[in-house]
Amino acid sequence: MKLGRAALGLLLLAPLAVRAVEPISLGLALAGVLTGYIYPRLYCLFTECCGQKRSLSREALQKDLDSKLFGQHLAKKVILNALFGFISNPKPKKPLTLSLHGWTGTGKNFVSKIIAENIYEGGLNSDYVHLFVATLHFPHASNVTLYKDQLQLWIRGNVSACGRSIFIFDEMDKMHAGLIDAIKPFLDYYDHVDGVSYQKAIFIFLSNAGAERITDVALDFWRSGKQREEIKLKDMEPALSVSAFNNKNSGFWHSSLIDRNLIDYFVPFLPLEYKHLKMCIRVEMQARGFEIDEDIVTKVADEMTFFPKEERVFSDKGCKTVFTKLDYYYDD
Repeated sequence: MKLGRAALGLLLLAPLAVRAVEPISLGLALAGVLTGYIYPRLYCLFTECCGQKRSLSREALQKDLDSKLFGQHLAKKVILNALFGFISNPKPKKPLTLSLHGWTGTGKNFVSKIIAENIYEGGLNSDYVHLFVATLHFPHASNVTLYKDQLQLWIRGNVSACGRSIFIFDEMDKMHAGLIDAIKPFLDYYDHVDGVSYQKAIFIFLSNAGAERITDVALDFWRSGKQREEIKLKDMEPALSVSAFNNKNSGFWHSSLIDRNLIDYFVPFLPLEYKHLKMCIRVEMQARGFEIDEDIVTKVADEMTFFPKEERVFSDKGCKTVFTKLDYYYDD
């Protein structure tokens, strides 16, 4: 602010000072002030800049997780503490790496969206948030070597442009084995790799791998009469890393990222129950500008399918299809 006032004063006094200062020197001085201070700030008023958003608010992140993510007490706690701790650290030793596991519709993609929106105004549409979908961006097993080279170049280029870049890898369970190891140097404890620091970047991996183990634990707790909120991270995390590492159909199969302990958190997403689907439906109604109609909420929730077949405890598609089912009731 002081520098800004000084720059403004210099501009206002320029006509008076011109006799005492050589024109070229004055021009260079003004250009230096404008380029080094005023221009970048003016530029960022009209377009998104790297790290532009205010400091991450723990309260805002907590509010987003509480109001938009249901039935995931473990994920909420891990994401809140991990993300806030990382962003608050001015000199992290390595990038933040999160591996989110669970069935479709449990909230993995939604959490990625929440994280992006709490760091950049543009959210997933930000120039500094990059989404890779395994089946879309890396479809052919015969091209794995090419994909590795492209992936390294893409990450290096984007982190060079913005150290606080976010990379999201969806469908890790469908990624070709060995491909993700290409980014291992970027996730390790290095100050720089070829002159580039990756220590402030964030890498998020989304996968269905390990979902069976998560369901088994959740079902055991339910059958024992325990609340799902009693499930602890220690009940899940070790099994998740082993499951992903040993799953031949997973992009993490025998991956050096797991073998070298470069994944900071394996985050389980529990299967959703009937009550959680109703929460999703209510939030979607509000997002569309409709008043909450409990009759419609119940009808939509009742149309969903559940497992195991006898007990019908968990939704087999989570909240993913409730949005399309709402269209039937609000279709003009």
